[in-house]
Amino acid sequence: MEIDELVISQAIIDRYFEKLKQNLEVDVAIVGGGPSGLVAGYYLAAAGKRVVLFERKLSIGGGMWGGGMLFNEIVVQQAAMHILEQFGIRLRPYGKGYYTADSVESVACLIAAAMRAGLTVFNGISVEDVMMRENRVSGLVFNWSPVEMAGLHVDPLSMRAKYVVDATGHDTEVAELAQRKVPGRFSTPSGKIEGEKSMWADRAETLTPENSREVFPGLCVCGMAANATFGAPRMGPIFGGMLLSGEKIAKELIPRL
Repeated sequence: MEIDELVISQAIIDRYFEKLKQNLEVDVAIVGGGPSGLVAGYYLAAAGKRVVLFERKLSIGGGMWGGGMLFNEIVVQQAAMHILEQFGIRLRPYGKGYYTADSVESVACLIAAAMRAGLTVFNGISVEDVMMRENRVSGLVFNWSPVEMAGLHVDPLSMRAKYVVDATGHDTEVAELAQRKVPGRFSTPSGKIEGEKSMWADRAETLTPENSREVFPGLCVCGMAANATFGAPRMGPIFGGMLLSGEKIAKELIPRL
């Protein structure tokens, strides 16, 4: 068979736009492809929900790739073992109640399982605004990341979702947009983003799942975005709370959908 360059281009264009059109109206739109976003996407998709994930970078996986200070190992605690085992990630015990895993294997397994469960991922796309209806977040406004990086004036596209999940990490990018532009108050003590506090791993690992919830009608937060929104500390390169956070937000949303 002779390889035809035009057919290659046509195949990529046809399949991409087919995928994009199918995901302009979904049950849940997740922003941020780190571990909490991927785990949330996995459980939602496995429950038969239509879920899409937008990631600004080309690579999916967030901060898990680099482990701690580019030592590509991660630590998880006993409470999160069931999630790693479900994703087929190999664990090694380290002391009492701690386990280590290769960070690259962990990310690869999370991505593969989530996408095979039905999660659709769009990388290289940035969310620049939310769509609102009557004091509720009802979707996202998005554009190519290179357009954002170049500062070009190119109008974005929009999509609709029953729920939006901010899994953008420390920066709480979607929550920041909603706080600045959507009328109303968050369900935080001040009614606004409280801001992330300095490292306290034990507290952060407990609070990350607890803080993963709906913070404004139609807008949920998980992972480090949850802790930053509710004013909890960071935890460093231990990832159990992040994984449990994604599981929790999915389990809260599934019955509502």
